[in-house]
Amino acid sequence: MNPEKDKLAKEVVAHMMKKDLFSQWLGIEVLDVKEGYSKIEMTVRSEMINGFGIVHGGIAFSLADSAFAFACNNRNVLSVALDTAINFLKPVHVGDILTAEAKEMHNGKSTGLYHISISNQKDHVVAIFKGTCFRTDKKLMPQP
Repeated sequence: MNPEKDKLAKEVVAHMMKKDLFSQWLGIEVLDVKEGYSKIEMTVRSEMINGFGIVHGGIAFSLADSAFAFACNNRNVLSVALDTAINFLKPVHVGDILTAEAKEMHNGKSTGLYHISISNQKDHVVAIFKGTCFRTDKKLMPQP
């Protein structure tokens, strides 16, 4: 672990969150950030329900996608999703507190692979997300 790299990671994610209106709308709170890693949380609201009376799958996907973005971009290298997949394991309900934890599996020059686990307040895994990102040659924020 490198404290300087983790400090940069936190600064980049804070910068991203300021501009990320969708993550703000979801009510995402950033719990932890390290280089190549993020952990975030949100509480499910009633407007997130689908026609079956459970939470729309796009909500869990979006939470995982935000965790993925924070983990793969936090080296201050603009990275975009190249491929994603999600497996829904359990239903999500209004009032559930969801935590998404993104872990880097591979950090390559042009791609990165991330595994994101989404759990509820009972520590039940409700979904598993896998994301591959493409790394550009752009920075997200200026560096001194």
